[in-house]
Amino acid sequence: MVFPKFRMFSLLTLAIALLVFSAPATLAQDITASTGARTVVSGQKMKIKGVVTRRDADTFNVRDNNGVDTTVRLDDRTTVKAKGGFLRSGANYAQTQILRGLNLEVEGRGNQSGELIADKIRFNESDLRVARAVESRAAPLEERASTTETKLSQVEQNAQRLSGQLDELAAVANTAKGGAKAAQETADSAINGVNLTNERISALDDYEPQSVAAVNFKTGSAVLSTDSKTKLDEIATKALNAKGYVIEVSGFADTTGSIERNRALSQRRADTVIRYLVENHSIPLRRIVTPYGYGETNPVAENTSREGRAQNRRVEVKLLVNKGLMQQTPAMHTSGL
Repeated sequence: MVFPKFRMFSLLTLAIALLVFSAPATLAQDITASTGARTVVSGQKMKIKGVVTRRDADTFNVRDNNGVDTTVRLDDRTTVKAKGGFLRSGANYAQTQILRGLNLEVEGRGNQSGELIADKIRFNESDLRVARAVESRAAPLEERASTTETKLSQVEQNAQRLSGQLDELAAVANTAKGGAKAAQETADSAINGVNLTNERISALDDYEPQSVAAVNFKTGSAVLSTDSKTKLDEIATKALNAKGYVIEVSGFADTTGSIERNRALSQRRADTVIRYLVENHSIPLRRIVTPYGYGETNPVAENTSREGRAQNRRVEVKLLVNKGLMQQTPAMHTSGL
């Protein structure tokens, strides 16, 4: 009878100890989950993995797989490197290369503000290329959105002024019997002009393809053929005669070789097309969307045949024209009273 009692007492003691030691951890986890943000204790060492969701001058936010945000602070001792391969160190990068959408790892310790002061930042170069592509598309759109808001505010002010003019025209129409028809035509023209202006400004963020070309490459090659150069000459001529255009360049490969090799090869092909357009036709770099190599993804034909693989070894070039700039400026027509 003594042994069972002793065994029961030991089990009870172990259960109480587990509850006591697990209680602080559970409480801390609940606080993190309720706020959605992590506060790092001053001096505490920590290593986190996640995606950059916000970037400021000296700090950035990292969101981990649990959806918890951590504010990371950069200083002069922070090292930023790409992850190297076997027995080699990755390349050094400037702190400015930490972009939104970048998947990375951060090691550091907490400061008095609850932030994580970064000692080491590591990431894959392939993730950096993806983040650069995202940033190149997001930044122009944010700038256009800000410009559009300003223009919409101006349109609203113009609409208010036009509304006052319409009231004056209506008064003139009531007092001048012979001028009623002319005043109505002027009012209709003013309203139509405001509507057309609103539609034109709304289309400033909308691009539509004006011309699409695909240039193909030999297996394992990123060298342009004579036929490919002719296609690029045609699309460059159209671009230089257009207003408000951008050129989107996407590189692809067939399934010959490894995935990483094909991704790098597709990027070289896209870069070759950009270099030809810039050097031979003086296309401004600001008009070119950052080229991106998709590797063997998004095939246009089956890779099981020679013809299909030949079609997949390509670079797609799209000439996109701003719809808002393509529309004509609305004209205001007034009739004499």
